[in-house]
Amino acid sequence: MKVLLIAAASIPANAQTPAFEVASIKPNPSITENSGENTARGRFTATNDSLKQLLQLAFDVKDFQIVGGPGWLGTARYDIVATTGKPGDVGDAELRPLLQSLLVDRFVLRFHRETRESTVYALVVAKNGPKLTGHTGDGDSSSGTSSGSMRASKVTMAMLASRLERQLGRTVTDHTGLTGEYDFKLTWTPDQNADATGPSIFTALQEQLGLKLDSAKGPVEIIVIDSVEKPSEN
Repeated sequence: MKVLLIAAASIPANAQTPAFEVASIKPNPSITENSGENTARGRFTATNDSLKQLLQLAFDVKDFQIVGGPGWLGTARYDIVATTGKPGDVGDAELRPLLQSLLVDRFVLRFHRETRESTVYALVVAKNGPKLTGHTGDGDSSSGTSSGSMRASKVTMAMLASRLERQLGRTVTDHTGLTGEYDFKLTWTPDQNADATGPSIFTALQEQLGLKLDSAKGPVEIIVIDSVEKPSEN
């Protein structure tokens, strides 16, 4: 990937940076990979999150947009309880700078941003039109992805693009022009199953959903980890 722009080399904590009022970080010794976050009532909690997951949340990026760092970045797990000192739920816009400050302070995170030219995908409608079932009824949107399978209910095309990013490790943007909410099942053969005869995710999208991915070169923001340390427990 070609580097187009290099930003500041690191961002140290300072008095003007938003920060949590109180924060506790403890290693999570469990072997499960189940994790989650909550931002209710002026508090941020993370359960069994890796530092890479926390970085994704703090900088609003995907896994493939984080490079560098030690091997434990995605394997060491932590429980975090942090308070803002304010009532009410913590929205994403408020949470991100708070979490960035926490990572800089407690993980001694030093990083810089780069914009790199890389392969990106545009999700578009295939030649013969979409093969999608519009969602009816109430309820929240949901989706589940396992190896070679994705089930979705009440999902928009922007949400599908986001899920495809995780599968492909590339930026995917919605250019379908479809504004509805849809239910679907998508099945494909993962790349690691080289001997299987099923369709690739690109073929499956076109055959099963009437959509396709057009590739191009485009700018992608990257968070480069210069240095980081495991936090002291408290």
